[in-house]
Amino acid sequence: MTTMLKSMFSSVLCVMLLTPAVVWGQHEEHVRTHLDVAHGHNHAYPVRGSQIGHLAPEARNFEFRGQHYWFHEGVWYRGYGGGFLVVGPPFGLFVPVLPAFATVVVLGGVTYYYANDTYYLYHPNRNQYEVVDVSASAPTMAAVSPPPAAAVPSGSESIFVYPKNGQSQEMQAKDRYECHRWAADQTGFDPSRGDGGAQARRSDYFRAQQACLEARGYTVR
Repeated sequence: MTTMLKSMFSSVLCVMLLTPAVVWGQHEEHVRTHLDVAHGHNHAYPVRGSQIGHLAPEARNFEFRGQHYWFHEGVWYRGYGGGFLVVGPPFGLFVPVLPAFATVVVLGGVTYYYANDTYYLYHPNRNQYEVVDVSASAPTMAAVSPPPAAAVPSGSESIFVYPKNGQSQEMQAKDRYECHRWAADQTGFDPSRGDGGAQARRSDYFRAQQACLEARGYTVR
């Protein structure tokens, strides 16, 4: 009987210790979200200022001006009170990869990538994307605007895309980005990441990307 009582006590104690974690996990599932409909983006995100207890293992950590930020699926976080706070990213921070669902936006002739109230500008010289303030008129922004026959913004300087059907600059940017994402998903290789993969997969990626673009009415060289 004594052994049975000890076993029951241990089970109750385990439940008591685990209960706060379960309750906190349930609380996290009910974080308020908002639907970002700007530029036809139509994607839901947690409201900035929301608090969560933990991040997904895939979240990336960035240090910027002495502060640490985490980035996952278009959402930015800062450490706060033993957990994390949903925040907006600082302007000037560079990231090597965008959310897969980023929306291509052309403003003032400049191509941006948009997600969660944040605009990213591709810098081919760094092969990275900068968080930018589109309300500020920075003369350096127009300098990196891709011309009609521009290198695909996936990190490749060897592939050039020429529109055959009079596609607009906005459509070109959208097609290039979507074909980049499709090729990366198909081959498991992403040249915009530092750990893209082996040379064999790199070749597969470029072949898949070329096939996607040619199917959309482009000449690829």
